[in-house]
Amino acid sequence: MTPGAILTINAGSSSIKFSIYSAGEEPVERVRGEVEDIGDDAILEIGDHGGEKRRIGIGRVSHEAALTAILDHADDFLDGQAVTGIGHRVVHGGVDFARPVRLDDATIARLVELEPLAPLHQPHNLAAVRAARRAFPDAVQIACFDTAFHRAHPWVNDTFALPREWYDRGVRRYGFHGLSYEYVSGEIARIAPELQHGRVVIAHLGNGASMCAVRDGRSVASTMGFTALDGLPMGTRCGQLDPGVLLYMMDHEKMTSDQITDLLYRKSGLKGLSGMTNDMRELEASDRPEAAEAIDYFVFRIRRELGAMAASQGGIDALVFCGGIGENSALVRRKVCEGMEWLGIAIDETANAENALELATGKTRVMVIRTDEERVIARAVNAALNG
Repeated sequence: MTPGAILTINAGSSSIKFSIYSAGEEPVERVRGEVEDIGDDAILEIGDHGGEKRRIGIGRVSHEAALTAILDHADDFLDGQAVTGIGHRVVHGGVDFARPVRLDDATIARLVELEPLAPLHQPHNLAAVRAARRAFPDAVQIACFDTAFHRAHPWVNDTFALPREWYDRGVRRYGFHGLSYEYVSGEIARIAPELQHGRVVIAHLGNGASMCAVRDGRSVASTMGFTALDGLPMGTRCGQLDPGVLLYMMDHEKMTSDQITDLLYRKSGLKGLSGMTNDMRELEASDRPEAAEAIDYFVFRIRRELGAMAASQGGIDALVFCGGIGENSALVRRKVCEGMEWLGIAIDETANAENALELATGKTRVMVIRTDEERVIARAVNAALNG
């Protein structure tokens, strides 16, 4: 009997990343791709694992139409395999969801209630879930949560200094990018087992950015909080912000909740600071002073949080970069590590320029590990299919 295929779906506000794996003892990646610029002139990029990707214009599409296009073209790569399991990245799992779960009507209804906590992601995550359930009604559908990795946080990192009833009502520091941290922690255990029980700080730097202190493979502290707005500045999100700024915007600038949401989620971060773009490659290539200032602020916040993450676990044995910027920007890594000898951090410029696995010349390991959230999702689906 032909083994089944696993489809993973990672739906964002303007893109859908996807992959197809063959189920088995360990899922084997067959296809990977992405639909970019949903809602405008969308492009489908798809290709075999390790092979050259095809780019296909699919026009102005909704998330559901984009998923249909993915399925139409992915069929060419399935070789007769039926899709028996589908895994979805769901950004917010709230208090209750600390591990992957099967998706049914009741679970989806509970996840809809969390949409206000992740308005840029959760509605699109769940739209993809509904579309996939319609397309594959007999397939096992699994949700994997970005918040789950952090649910064992110590209470002091989980709470805000608000009256305690707010904590009981779910107003807590959840943390995000958990699928990435789970994968990178697993890779550390595999390629550097001596660090498995060490004090590791992982910097997931991309259009969404955060940092996590990991000890014994568990999250100890994270820069992100109640929503995916907190902590580091990101591509279009503001990061840490004095809540008094929000009171000022409401009381004196008479801004509505929707206007503030649009400002903080879509018009801030690198894009807002530079007045140009949220693309680090374009900022690095620009000679405009605003581009350099946006990069400097991004780096400043990473360095500040690096000290905090080290303090949260009594020191640091390794700093690991991942995410699109963390894996590919030698400039950002160099600027983050400059002057960090007091933490034992120093890097080799040649290794850094080559995006090498090992960068350190000091006592603290500095590594670049390419994250793979889709593989974490595929493994969860594979486990469900195998009972």
